Amino acid sequence: VQLQACGGGLVQPGGSLRLSCKASGFVFRLNDMSWYRQAPGKQRELVALISKGSFPEYVDSVKGRFTISRDNVKNTVSLQLNNLSPEDTAVYYCYVNYRGRNNWGQGTLVTVSS
Repeated sequence: VQLQACGGGLVQPGGSLRLSCKASGFVFRLNDMSWYRQAPGKQRELVALISKGSFPEYVDSVKGRFTISRDNVKNTVSLQLNNLSPEDTAVYYCYVNYRGRNNWGQGTLVTVSS
């Protein structure tokens, strides 16, 4: 299993970013996919999940601002981040639990600062 995330960067408060994660090594369309984040000094937390049937779920703090989506042809899962605040600063990871094992991408850093 390989998960390659990209799209992070530095953005001002109120700005937007789009993260993408390219997956390989498993049957992408048959698995739920997730994005987590870990802020400095904090535990990693689930941000958004999209089921194999493309039903999204979000942590309360990002509802209405973030949108998770998937492309089962390109084997990618994306996270659109809008109206960003400094509290969203974190390393963002894509994740899949495949055959009972946790699989993480390498992480992409999002920094929200003026």
